Amino acid sequence: MDTTTTYRIDAIAPQTLDAARAGSPDAGGTPPERRTADGGEPLRCCLRDASPGEELILFGYRPPLPEGPYREYGPVFAHATPCGGAVDGRYPEGWLGRPQVYRAYDAEGRIHPATRVHDGSAPDAVLDEMLADPSVIGIHSRNVAYGCFMFTVTRTA
Repeated sequence: MDTTTTYRIDAIAPQTLDAARAGSPDAGGTPPERRTADGGEPLRCCLRDASPGEELILFGYRPPLPEGPYREYGPVFAHATPCGGAVDGRYPEGWLGRPQVYRAYDAEGRIHPATRVHDGSAPDAVLDEMLADPSVIGIHSRNVAYGCFMFTVTRTA
């Protein structure tokens, strides 16, 4: 993987995860559900897929965007207890090759035309290219089939 990228990957913020793990209502006012992993559930705390038998929570999440009509709310999985989080701000190695929607946003929180579907292979060039447009302030990676939020991509250089 190219180490000269101009972006960083961020999982869901630790304080949001802590609140969900403590049973606080989610962004929609619903308490998190406790689940035992079947295996393969994408974890938004450490950006890997769950292994069978892991204890999880499922809760509604509203990714960071300015208030407005494009701000969404949807289900995400995380470990039921702290796990150490995502590693070093790079693209999740275990998710390479996973098709994703890279949804770009502008400063007003509106979807930017740089948005695209990507096959997940060699994401560095695609994300760097999208962020080269100064009107793109960030990107949300989303699951192609379900549309769920996966992680946030922000410019670093």
